[in-house]
Amino acid sequence: MFGGFFNKLKEGLTKTRDDLTNKVGEILNLAVTIDDDLYEELEEILITSDIGVETSLKIIDILKDRIKEQKIKDPKQIKPCLKEILIEMLELNSTEEKSLPKVMLIIGVNGVGKTTSIGKISNSLKQKGDKVLIAAADTFRAAAIEQLEVWSNRSGVDIIKHQEGSDPAAVVFDAVQAAKARNVDVLICDTAGRLHNKKNLMNELEKINRIIEREFNNGSRETLLVVDATTGQNGVQQAKQFTEICNVDGIILTKLDGTAKGGVVISIKDVLGIPVKYIGVGEGIDDLQEFNPKHFVEALF
Repeated sequence: MFGGFFNKLKEGLTKTRDDLTNKVGEILNLAVTIDDDLYEELEEILITSDIGVETSLKIIDILKDRIKEQKIKDPKQIKPCLKEILIEMLELNSTEEKSLPKVMLIIGVNGVGKTTSIGKISNSLKQKGDKVLIAAADTFRAAAIEQLEVWSNRSGVDIIKHQEGSDPAAVVFDAVQAAKARNVDVLICDTAGRLHNKKNLMNELEKINRIIEREFNNGSRETLLVVDATTGQNGVQQAKQFTEICNVDGIILTKLDGTAKGGVVISIKDVLGIPVKYIGVGEGIDDLQEFNPKHFVEALF
């Protein structure tokens, strides 16, 4: 199973690899000495693969120090050094697994793949032996409720839903009661993604969080933000805005296949200090997996 996912990840990162690692390889093969020009070229490659300016500068600074410390003279030895730095950056304060029972609140703008991510996560948790329940609390789009139903059927997981336009907090209230009554391990709640209407969204999430706090006080809570990898640095900006309205524990990065912007994984982790929890590399039900920094960097190189 995992070997298949690693190959998909490798495939999904092809465009990023062409943009990042192949160009790095070319430059290092041609370089004779390690000098400022070389660092500048490396920096440019990092920025164009959507690692972002701030993070790219930081990586180059760490790289310079490391090269000095290890007395590296051969440019070809820079690549393993760079790999090491990226793995360290991604591993820094990774999330601890929250204890069961738990509520997972899934947030993110419309169109990033929230619904499909919920379907895939519920399927993967169910396969691990967890009892899962889904709450369709994005009541503003009839399509969101219908899509979730399709996914709940595909993964064989129960769903709690109300009519379109009903109060999202009321859906979450009912779902929490059902989760307690049925001894559910993980309750996954979908939410609306109207970031352009920040005030409303903020009030809604606060209301939902209050209900979870009050009614689900014997369990843990995890808020995961879904980001579309193809949006690159815009995704980082979106994530920034969400962190202003609520606490985000981790990122679900979708659509990593077919994008040249895989570097955004490193940028999100560095700029926002939020670890990537899951990554998606395809449409299939098994194409969303828990994120592993080492495997990610290996696939990238």
